[in-house]
Amino acid sequence: MAVEITDANFEELVMKSTQPVLIDFWAEWCGPCRMVGPIVEEIAKDFEGKAVVGKVNVDHNPKISMDFGIRNIPTILFFKNGVVVDKQVGAVPKANLAAKLTAQL
Repeated sequence: MAVEITDANFEELVMKSTQPVLIDFWAEWCGPCRMVGPIVEEIAKDFEGKAVVGKVNVDHNPKISMDFGIRNIPTILFFKNGVVVDKQVGAVPKANLAAKLTAQL
């Protein structure tokens, strides 16, 4: 299951992670986000123990969203060693996201 990432736990779960991290920036009112949500959950199961997969609700965590310039959702950021190494804006198939995450392993 994808981890809920908040302004409070972002530093610990993302910036200090020794594993690659995928973060889905989303909101409840966003239609495309509801399409990507189940895909992110599947990826969380597929990469369990190999990567951190999390979700940031942009309405509840504005600091993270502002820090990374999130203007469109869904946006998915890929982190490695606390640095953004890849980005995907908009809804895409699971294979695209899995390939981007696999490239960081």
